[in-house]
Amino acid sequence: MASISQTEKELALTRRDDAFSDRPLYSSRMAFSLMGPTLDRWSCQMMANYEAGVRARAYQAWFRRGEIGALIFYVTMVLGTFILIFHLLNFNYIAGIPFGREEGVEGTVSLPNDLSFIRLRALNRVGGLGQRRETWVEALSWEPRAFLYHNFLSKEECEYLRRLPDYEKSDVNLPPSGGYDSNFVGGLLGWRWIWTGFLERGKYKVIKDIEKRIADFTFIPPEHGEGLQLIMYELMASYYPHFDYFTDESNTTNGGQRIATMIMYLSDAGGETIFPAAKGNFKSIPEGGLFPYCRRQGLAVIPKQGDALFFWNVRPDGTPDPSSLHGACPNNGQDKWVSVKRLRAHEHKV
Repeated sequence: MASISQTEKELALTRRDDAFSDRPLYSSRMAFSLMGPTLDRWSCQMMANYEAGVRARAYQAWFRRGEIGALIFYVTMVLGTFILIFHLLNFNYIAGIPFGREEGVEGTVSLPNDLSFIRLRALNRVGGLGQRRETWVEALSWEPRAFLYHNFLSKEECEYLRRLPDYEKSDVNLPPSGGYDSNFVGGLLGWRWIWTGFLERGKYKVIKDIEKRIADFTFIPPEHGEGLQLIMYELMASYYPHFDYFTDESNTTNGGQRIATMIMYLSDAGGETIFPAAKGNFKSIPEGGLFPYCRRQGLAVIPKQGDALFFWNVRPDGTPDPSSLHGACPNNGQDKWVSVKRLRAHEHKV
């Protein structure tokens, strides 16, 4: 076996040392080469999170700075939309309160209990004969509770009711005292006559449509109504002040008390509907005749074709309301036509 020279041993040791000295460098390079993709993904994720945080903080700062402005903008948009809708629909009233008071209201005189500034917009209802103009409600009085429905009937409906052949000459007479009598229900002044007739509930389609409309506006079911009464006053005829509610129990067996009345005007003839005891001012009621009542004492409603006067005969607690005392002043110039609907507390069987 050949001997190894000293020089070869030294050379071998040197190569070994060089090999071991290269291993750490080699291992580091291998580690970095293997971890490179992971480090890239980690750094990208960190950068994305940082940018997202920056954007979020920027948005929050923007909202904090523009918070009031944005709120004003959105409120303005909402209000503008509502105002535009009301303008397009021509609504002059919101929640029953007018934007401005309308002066010179035709068809009503309310002294001293003047509530003509209180207006309530009512919905137009479909159905009925002819074309009705816009219907709206005017509050006239709280004692009694009285309301005027403007344009409640169409002109064609008024003419239809006037042409019905159901009128007969009334046989009522003056009260025994010849003047005002609190127990007297109805009467005539002098020798003038009124013609009257009653229509069975729902007898004709037009009548049924009108009765349905009354129920829609008053919230009293049609079944609670008596038959529709038609009345024609001859020239200068009148009706003494009276109550529509009953003072005896015998008349309340079918449907109970008369709680409300609606008077529909079929012509423009004069002869106001009067409430001389409006606001409970009973001391102002004169004795001995009807004419003093027609001097604008209490509440007076001037007839206008198509309008309907609705008033309650009882108080909210159901007791009779003495301020519902009402009558008809003498008409002038031509015959006066009205149609009356009396409503009961319960179903009135016919």
